[in-house]
Amino acid sequence: MSVFNVVHAGDAILEQLVGYIGCLSDEQYAQTSRIFKAGTAGKHIRHTLDHFRASIMTQPSDKIDYDHRQRGVDVESNRDAALQEIADLRSALAELTEDDLTVEMTAQVMCSGDGQCADLGTTRAREIFFALHHAIHHNAILKAIAGEHDLELDPCFGTAPSTINYESGLASS
Repeated sequence: MSVFNVVHAGDAILEQLVGYIGCLSDEQYAQTSRIFKAGTAGKHIRHTLDHFRASIMTQPSDKIDYDHRQRGVDVESNRDAALQEIADLRSALAELTEDDLTVEMTAQVMCSGDGQCADLGTTRAREIFFALHHAIHHNAILKAIAGEHDLELDPCFGTAPSTINYESGLASS
């Protein structure tokens, strides 16, 4: 198995977001969800892209930090800004080498609401996988938000690869 499978899967999730954004109007993108009261499609996409940015762009000498994010940025309310951010992330993802993916890094994770953190040893490939797995769950929320606008998405959007594999009968016992 190649660590580049993680890169290809991450790129595929980002491509799904491009398609999702293209289905929404500017108003729908920034509209507060009736189901997820504090959420908008744009906020969920910004959150997803924050995780990809941290996993892809953090220098090996720095700690990957998913918990200190900028909120209220253009990506939350402007579809073009989100599409540009996705293009930038996909470009950076495509440039990663095997050495970039397997380099030892540290991820700082917040373990409780009082700010207690832990440092975990990891690799960039592992963290890109975390970002894409995390994105799948946010895509499930985005799918529900799309339903509020009577938009139908691909049945695989927001579905974990293991679920797709299982439901297709390809799962090994």
